Amino acid sequence: MAHIFSPLRGRPMALLWSGLSLSAIGDQLYSVALTWIAVGVLGANAGYLTALQAGVVLLAVLGIGRWADRWDSRSSMIGADLCRAGVLLAIVLPWMATGVVSRWRLVGAVAVLAIGQSVFQPALQTILPRLIEDKRLLPAANGLLDATDRSARLLGPGLIGLLGGMIPVMHFLTLDAASFLASAAAVALIGKCRPASGPFPRAREPVLANIGRGVRAMRGHKLLGFMLQVSGLLNGAWYAAFYLALPLLITQHGVTGPGGSGIAAFGLVISAYGCANLAATLVIGSRTMPAQPQAQMFGGNLLLGFAILLLAFATRLPAAWILPGLMASAALGAAGGPMKDIPMAVLRQTRLHHADMGAATRAYMAVTNAGTLGAMLLVPSLIGAIGALAVLIVCGALYLVVGLSGLRLFAGWTETEAELPAPQR
Repeated sequence: MAHIFSPLRGRPMALLWSGLSLSAIGDQLYSVALTWIAVGVLGANAGYLTALQAGVVLLAVLGIGRWADRWDSRSSMIGADLCRAGVLLAIVLPWMATGVVSRWRLVGAVAVLAIGQSVFQPALQTILPRLIEDKRLLPAANGLLDATDRSARLLGPGLIGLLGGMIPVMHFLTLDAASFLASAAAVALIGKCRPASGPFPRAREPVLANIGRGVRAMRGHKLLGFMLQVSGLLNGAWYAAFYLALPLLITQHGVTGPGGSGIAAFGLVISAYGCANLAATLVIGSRTMPAQPQAQMFGGNLLLGFAILLLAFATRLPAAWILPGLMASAALGAAGGPMKDIPMAVLRQTRLHHADMGAATRAYMAVTNAGTLGAMLLVPSLIGAIGALAVLIVCGALYLVVGLSGLRLFAGWTETEAELPAPQR
């Protein structure tokens, strides 16, 4: 069994992970601060800002995919980081000079950050197997990458919880810009990677053909194909629960954190999620990939669904216990993410042909962001009709339904040679 930190013995992986850890913390500072500002100004309509981000990622994934497989992965990652840092500074500097934040600059930043994500993430998935010489360390390496996001959900919102009443909101964006610059520097220091194995498509594909190739590659594997089908629904439910219904409920119930700040309470709940998320990643990433990973993956869905229901019922506790109840519920569900995400990443990297890996990652991003887009367009009206509490319950129920359905469909399933897709053309 490889320890989750074993891949860090290699200098390229150590550099990559250190840079990604900083940028992930910055991303969480940005996400929590932007969510809180938008909810305060727009109420339930703040969901449309997240819908915009998901829509831009979806369009960018579709539009960039025809070229991205032919780009150098390392250069793509550096360029994406520099562009994201630049657009954040383009918000902060005028804000400092005028004292007013431009809504249109915020919208532009959301769009550029989304495009950067659509370039960075597939390149990251493609470059990782080329940095790890011992393929037995891939589960641990994916655990480390998961830890970049999951540790950020602890440290980023935790910093907001502690500093929310001490520094101007604009400088959370400044910190995010600095983290992107650090990430770009770390990737640049990695140096040239080992050449990729296997041929890439020689001709530029039509916009939808690249995504279609990724979909076919994943559908050629029964478990990956099923997870692709349900990922949009689950991703939409997660964002609707944690980044719309939850902050609205915190506001409605007057829940506050340190300094009497509502954003501090929201930050502490997301930080509690991040703490448990990171702990689970460290444990699961250190384990060998199960021969039948479906029980772990769908068990993660069940755990997260149950925890979302507990978030809803925590608001019925006495006032002094609501915040602890929300934090405990979020922490419980946080283990569900790595239970599913780490096996999925390893399956994509080990069961798909290298030439299809970028396309498969973009297909997954397209489906998940389409789910987020649909949810955030629908949920604001749904909250107006049935309330934030009921929406939270619906989101939890969706996770439970998918988890139970998956356990039933894949009971006793074992991977065979027929489950190993050939390269797609």
